[in-house]
Amino acid sequence: MNIDFSDMFLVIPRCLGSIIFLFIVTKFMGKKQVSQFSLYDYVIGISIGNFTAEMTLNKDVQYVNGMMAIFTFGIFSLLVSKIINKSILLRRVIIGTPTVLIDRGKIIESGLKKINIDVNDLLEDARIAGYFDISEIEFAIMEANGSISFLPKDKYRMVNTNDIGLKEKETYLTATLILNGKYLDQAIKKSRITKKELVKQIKKMNLDSPDSILLCTINNKDLNFYFKDEKVINYSLLE
Repeated sequence: MNIDFSDMFLVIPRCLGSIIFLFIVTKFMGKKQVSQFSLYDYVIGISIGNFTAEMTLNKDVQYVNGMMAIFTFGIFSLLVSKIINKSILLRRVIIGTPTVLIDRGKIIESGLKKINIDVNDLLEDARIAGYFDISEIEFAIMEANGSISFLPKDKYRMVNTNDIGLKEKETYLTATLILNGKYLDQAIKKSRITKKELVKQIKKMNLDSPDSILLCTINNKDLNFYFKDEKVINYSLLE
């Protein structure tokens, strides 16, 4: 078997070009496309997987070329890992930084837009984490690996009611009444509040319409409002 070494080493620049291109595309798609991996790890992983598949299935690809491609990605990944451990700036660019989604009980719409998710995605992740009422959450932060960390408000932190002698209270599912400035009429009809009462509550806040409301939820008869364009403190510690 003859090996074309000149063709083999042409694989290296193609590998580096693929890394840059895949990273840019994945970065554009947002963290929602990544699960338990940083964007950089995600790109390296799918690239090496693709090369392995080509080596296995495509008889026209020289096996040694596939090995060179995987080796190049492996060495590049190792070098980048060494570099980002010494440079905070490069770590921010390549790995990314956490994004604040809820700040002191307020939903940060700009944070949702930054990572390309909507309010429904946030509510779903909160339920998966065990928070069926978003008003119980003090902070929510999407980590660089795409997972969301939740910090409940003090009074909702886990306590064993048997330990403190409290009786269990009846619980209710939280319903969404307003989403992105629009009334959800079907949800309102099934809730423990009428639309007339809801409109009255909105008017008490000196609002003529729900246009500026990002989300309104109800648990039993407790209304919680979250407004559009809330600002977040620049948490420099989230590196």
